[in-house]
Amino acid sequence: MKRLVQVALVVLLALTVVFFLIRLSGDPTALFLPPDAPKEQIDEYRKLLGFDRPILIQYADFMSNAVQGDFGQSLRSRESALPLVLERLPATFQLAISALILSLLIAIPLGVLSAYKRNSVFDRIGVALTVLGQAVPSFWLGLLLIFTFAATFNVLPSGGGGTAMHLILPTITLAAYSVARFTRFTRSTMLDVLRKDYIRTAKASGVPTFRLVARFALKNSLIPIITLVALDLGTLLGGAVITEVVFAWPGIGRLLMQSLMNRDFPIVLAGVFIIALIYAVINFIADLLYAYVNPQIRVK
Repeated sequence: MKRLVQVALVVLLALTVVFFLIRLSGDPTALFLPPDAPKEQIDEYRKLLGFDRPILIQYADFMSNAVQGDFGQSLRSRESALPLVLERLPATFQLAISALILSLLIAIPLGVLSAYKRNSVFDRIGVALTVLGQAVPSFWLGLLLIFTFAATFNVLPSGGGGTAMHLILPTITLAAYSVARFTRFTRSTMLDVLRKDYIRTAKASGVPTFRLVARFALKNSLIPIITLVALDLGTLLGGAVITEVVFAWPGIGRLLMQSLMNRDFPIVLAGVFIIALIYAVINFIADLLYAYVNPQIRVK
């Protein structure tokens, strides 16, 4: 129950902060009227949109409607904001989950191997990939992949969505940083566990290497890894904005970027609500997984 209250507070604070921040970008009324529109028409349109009222009154009205799932209508399309965002959610989830799975498939074996073969050639390769993955900006990597595989060799599409081929380049781009983080973190936690007395005892008792690493060492390293996975999935959902823009991927990130440029406030707030809610719920699930992995937490 305590965690559920925290989930609600996180979503509430995220909406509050973004509501006031986007108001700093200015009045969007001028974007929807001709440049030579008379002042009377501008004032009338501002009143129609509700921007003539004090900002605290606007905030109170927004929150009272938001708790009922009503984020207003898009200022451009005049359609309900939340359904427009939800339409893009499957594409963003598809990209984020694909990037997360790719990250785990590469990073955990590489991190475990780097820790078990410390100071070997495998360890050096793992460290080099970690440094490279964290140093390369995602937008630059995306453009480089487009230039190589779409423009030069013409084997993959440069953007858009709809097929598995369209998913390959944005997934690699979005997963690159997560691979580096997971590899470094897995290596670090595995090194700590491999130094424990019970690991040395099991090794001296003749426990096979695979069983020693997979059953004893890796299992006891899972709690901090679960924490990072939960946080990283939320980060991937939010951080997909740049990747979706680079590859014209039809997800929430691209919609939010377009809405920010157009000052379409209801779409932005609905998108922030969905991302914040998903992020908070993922961390709530991670808390439940801790108790499953570590019985001591259940006792506490």
